[in-house]
Amino acid sequence: MPRSGAEARRRLRQAALDLYREQGFDRTTAAEIAARAGVNERTFFRHFPDKREVLFDGEADLRAALMRAVVDAPEGLEPFEILLRAFRESARNLENDRPFRDPRWQIIAATPALRERELAKHASLTDAVTEALRRRGFGERVADLAARTGWAAYQHAVQAWIDDPARSLDAHLCQAFDDLRTLSAPALPTPTSTER
Repeated sequence: MPRSGAEARRRLRQAALDLYREQGFDRTTAAEIAARAGVNERTFFRHFPDKREVLFDGEADLRAALMRAVVDAPEGLEPFEILLRAFRESARNLENDRPFRDPRWQIIAATPALRERELAKHASLTDAVTEALRRRGFGERVADLAARTGWAAYQHAVQAWIDDPARSLDAHLCQAFDDLRTLSAPALPTPTSTER
């Protein structure tokens, strides 16, 4: 029996992952997860409101960390610079949790209800980043567009990291934001036929 709340939570997460991979998300119950983790069902619900949330553990902490990083970034930075700094800070936790994240992504990809839940979580995180940018004094439209675009670049970097784990998530993030700057830079005029 786990002695600490943190240990029980870790065991519940691992038991859920194992069961979801073995028998699928839909066929797994909270009672089975609790039994596999060596705790009772009441303990499961003390840590997680439902069996979906095991896969989204840490989302509230991520929201708070992103908002804090955006609000606390140095003055004088443009929105994308602020977001890159914030995402780079949060990426450290994602990289440290890779053994849990890889199977988690596979389970979510195979389960439509979980993909829908993940999209809702992403929308909530984007709203939090928008709010943090507004607190820094950016207007509503700019804050919303920067948050949505920055979140898309973050998700692009995470997917690139999943596909190419030889490079760090930090490297993929920097590349995604460099590409974003390239896309938004003014295009150089192309030479006309008379200038060639």
